[in-house]
Amino acid sequence: MDAVHSLLLVFHIAAGSVSLLTAGVALVTAKGGRWHVGAGRVYAGGMTLVFVTAIPLAILANSTFLFLIALFSFYLVFAGWRFARNRRRRAHPVDWIAVAVIATTGLCMWGYAAILGLNGSGQWVTLALFGGIAIALGAADANFHRTQPRGQRRVARHLTNMMAGTIATITAVTVVNVNMEPVWVPWILPTIVITPLITWWNIRVLRPSRPS
Repeated sequence: MDAVHSLLLVFHIAAGSVSLLTAGVALVTAKGGRWHVGAGRVYAGGMTLVFVTAIPLAILANSTFLFLIALFSFYLVFAGWRFARNRRRRAHPVDWIAVAVIATTGLCMWGYAAILGLNGSGQWVTLALFGGIAIALGAADANFHRTQPRGQRRVARHLTNMMAGTIATITAVTVVNVNMEPVWVPWILPTIVITPLITWWNIRVLRPSRPS
């Protein structure tokens, strides 16, 4: 069992490293260009492998906390990829299933946050915050699927989810390499720092274009 855990951990770390590097490439290259699209595909593939290895690692560690974080992180990338691919803006059953999963995950995070808080674990703060984000993103994505708006809103949903997925990747690196108290600080610090950038980016994308 230790050998299985070690092997899964190697693939998990390697996939996370590739995802972090390709996320950087996607961020600095022209949106919709060859490099951006290629990096985005590698990033999505890497994050999928992160998820596939994270689930058994969480089960082996008997960690409900990590299991919920894995579901939350994967949804961000999956939804971001779907918004990039679904140019016709018509939701497929898999999109609605994904929204239901992230909403349920958010509620489970809140429930488990209450349990952790009652047991004196500071990680209730992490799950309370991420649970709120999960429910908010699920509601926003569901509203998009329901209304099918035109314009740049599809791009905005793509950017929001992909950037949130990048936060998850940076969070993993921060948690492993930064030892801070309270215990929840490394978990939420990347979210606090990068979320204003996502908000600014959305404002730019959704701003009406000026006539030339």
